[in-house]
Amino acid sequence: MVVFLHGLWLHGDESLLLRRRLQRAHGFDVHVFRYPSVTAPMAEVTARLQAFIAARAPRELHLIGHSLGGLVAYRFLERFPQTPPGRVVFLGTPAVASRVARDVGRARWARTLLGRCVAEELLTEQRRAWPGARDLGIIAGTLAVGLGKLVVRFNEASDGSVAVSETRLPGATDHITLAVSHFGMLLSARVARETGSFLAQGHFSPRATL
Repeated sequence: MVVFLHGLWLHGDESLLLRRRLQRAHGFDVHVFRYPSVTAPMAEVTARLQAFIAARAPRELHLIGHSLGGLVAYRFLERFPQTPPGRVVFLGTPAVASRVARDVGRARWARTLLGRCVAEELLTEQRRAWPGARDLGIIAGTLAVGLGKLVVRFNEASDGSVAVSETRLPGATDHITLAVSHFGMLLSARVARETGSFLAQGHFSPRATL
């Protein structure tokens, strides 16, 4: 079983192409977990995810987290470590920091817009490291197209919303960069191939980074 976790302000439908490609290429049946990314705190989101998974009782569980969805996966596995075995892929997840969130969050009105999960996870410095209990693959984008550019001037490669350095989580199994934007990675056939490769084999393709 594969579960897709969407990002902030999204609902999972944007992952349709990614899910179809994973189904066709690898036979993965990808389920979308929808959660209130603005109004719910992380504890509530992870509890809902636990109930969602428990109702399906999988023997194997893979997680794909896009953007904020990666942090949902991180906190979920931290809180529920006895989850069935499987692998995890982060797509453009600000795993260690988010300059865009911090800069936007300086305005009080914007904190409401960003929501409770972002306030808990990205507005203050967090010390995160992957525990290594299961394989984690991270895909970062280098095509700087996105709303984040209106807020932050990145001085390094980024996907337009998240800098590559912000995606590097200590303890991860594999990390690659591809020429895709933050949202565009959900539409990319290359991202789908690399995601499927990691979920199936525990590593990305040789020389996958572009």
